[in-house]
Amino acid sequence: MQENSTPAGLLAPPFKVKDVAVALDVDTSTVYAAVRTGLIGSYRVGAGRGTIRIPRSALKAYAIERNIPLEALGVTL
Repeated sequence: MQENSTPAGLLAPPFKVKDVAVALDVDTSTVYAAVRTGLIGSYRVGAGRGTIRIPRSALKAYAIERNIPLEALGVTL
């Protein structure tokens, strides 16, 4: 069995589109557009169209690029 180098529970889960929309105080369609154009990094999970997940690091990078104070997001990055 392979050992995980990171203790369980230490990694925070990625965000859902709705979570990012709330953090940025925008509509979900704005987040979908940013994902579609590559402004916010993301990946899909699941079969078919799947669901979009946004890594915390991607939201942090997006906020820094746009000079959005990280404290203003109201989420833990």
